[in-house]
Amino acid sequence: MDPAVNSPDPSLADQSVAHVSDTALWVAVHRATESKRKDALFRDPYAEVLAGERGRRIVGQLETAASSAWSIVTRTAVLDELILNAIRDGAETVLNLAAGLDTRPYRLSLPPDTRWIEVDFPEMIAYKAGKLMDAQPRCALERVPLDLTDRLAREQFFTRVSRASRQILVITEGLLIYLTPADVAALASDLHAMPLFRWWIADVLTPELLEYLLQRQFKVFATGSVQMRFAPPGGLAYFERFGWRTHTVRKMTAESRRLKREMPRAWLYRLLGALSPKRVREQYSRFESYLFTLERV
Repeated sequence: MDPAVNSPDPSLADQSVAHVSDTALWVAVHRATESKRKDALFRDPYAEVLAGERGRRIVGQLETAASSAWSIVTRTAVLDELILNAIRDGAETVLNLAAGLDTRPYRLSLPPDTRWIEVDFPEMIAYKAGKLMDAQPRCALERVPLDLTDRLAREQFFTRVSRASRQILVITEGLLIYLTPADVAALASDLHAMPLFRWWIADVLTPELLEYLLQRQFKVFATGSVQMRFAPPGGLAYFERFGWRTHTVRKMTAESRRLKREMPRAWLYRLLGALSPKRVREQYSRFESYLFTLERV
């Protein structure tokens, strides 16, 4: 893997998304806003302080035309459900790769003996630890500063985790899209090489939706220092070649409707779809995001 730039320091004053870690600030802003709603799908009391002023500037830069709040909030809520389901199914250790500013160890109702391990760049780990210094997690929490682009170090770390765990759940929320296909293939293979890594929760876009976003909404991620690159060709079946089978799949559009967090004018798009010929409806159906749990074969 090739990191976008050398420093993922979230305290950078520049408004641009200079490193992939900056996207965690973007996500935290929308989690903070959702937490203030009377009908909030989740409550993250730490999101606002983690996002900071820089996070709000990033949102202002990226979302001048359309908001991503609906998708970030929906993704957060659905992955909460998938994670808790995996823990009920027997996951004893949760390995959150590129954890960013996630605070699930503090806000989810977790068994206290759950082992939760967060991995991210050293600068992000230090930033987060400083902001949450006085917060108390609900389970055994570890933070590991590690550059996941270093494949040898990553493999050695996976081996260490396996030695001290049994049933392991891996999370890569919001990560795969920023990797190259070769990076994703290597990660999928390395995860499957660990026999105790039983479940893997992730999210992806279809190639059609990714292309649309890069052309219309997020042009900065097409040519900037941080790029959105990966959408699995052939859908979730892509992961089968690496020894993973689909356990649970949630469509973002359906979940956002269930949770009452649909994209702006979603009703209009549904109406236009209903009035369109079959060929056009099939084309629209290709613009989708998926949240899913994979299980090792």
